[in-house]
Amino acid sequence: MDYRFDPELAAVVPLLAEVDLTDLAAARAAQAAELAVATATVDTRGVEVREVLVPGRAPGDPKVPLRVYRPEGRRGPLPAVYGVHGGGFVLGSPDVDHEWNVRLARELPAVVAVVDYRLAPEHPYPAPLDDVCAGLRWLGEHAGALGVDPGRIALWGDSAGAGLAAGAALLLRDLGGRLPRHLHLHSPALDDRLATGSARVFTDTPVWNRRNARLSWEAYLGPGVRGGARVPAYAAPARARRLAGLPPTFVAVMEFDPLRDEALAFAEGLRAAGVPTEARLYPGTFHGCAAVTHSGVARRIQADALAALRAGLAA
Repeated sequence: MDYRFDPELAAVVPLLAEVDLTDLAAARAAQAAELAVATATVDTRGVEVREVLVPGRAPGDPKVPLRVYRPEGRRGPLPAVYGVHGGGFVLGSPDVDHEWNVRLARELPAVVAVVDYRLAPEHPYPAPLDDVCAGLRWLGEHAGALGVDPGRIALWGDSAGAGLAAGAALLLRDLGGRLPRHLHLHSPALDDRLATGSARVFTDTPVWNRRNARLSWEAYLGPGVRGGARVPAYAAPARARRLAGLPPTFVAVMEFDPLRDEALAFAEGLRAAGVPTEARLYPGTFHGCAAVTHSGVARRIQADALAALRAGLAA
């Protein structure tokens, strides 16, 4: 079908490689090659970047890799952003958002910690969520050593990573753990049922479409589970019956995205539950379009995200 894309975005759509999750090995190899080139050109001057391994969520769990970015020459305590990358639960690494994380560290300024969680289908739910929770716990427990203010931590996620971030926030709330100061959800994947209007209609949109959404949920939840009655809200936060008590939240929504309507419904549910929430819909956009960094709309999306994080982490 025809979509009213922003003109700058429409010009690049024919150049975008199709994301095909039916051949996961090929998709991972293609992404890794692309990211190797992209990350090599990122200017990290003024930002210290290091890799750490932290304990898993439970005894016997494998250690969880984190990448930590810290602005050089900044004395603490600084705010922190804990990032969860996207990739449909089956793709990605901290390299996906490397340039963005450097920018966050430099411009907020903040310590940025990004989790390299295990991927489905080799590691289905709850393994990725456990890794996300383990890294967030480590960040809070080591705030002093990292020069971080433990009361000023934001939880940020993109796409499937935003779904994991929302699930982690729900789990922390229910376990009585310390919640982040701010929850930031960019194009979140929240609903395995794929029953919203946008999920039904947007079958041929760039980067992400209904087929990929279905395949990603089937990988994350396991065969035959998606859409059934046994899917917990920690895995698919759109199923949560109670949203009260979550942190103030910012939700970025793309117009021509299969995930659009579930994101808007989640934001409305948060508001109804008394959670301070801002949802911003970007006309003419598609899933992942913020990567088209030369476009005006991508610059607006990133500027809005920086402003929301800055406000959410304000002392």
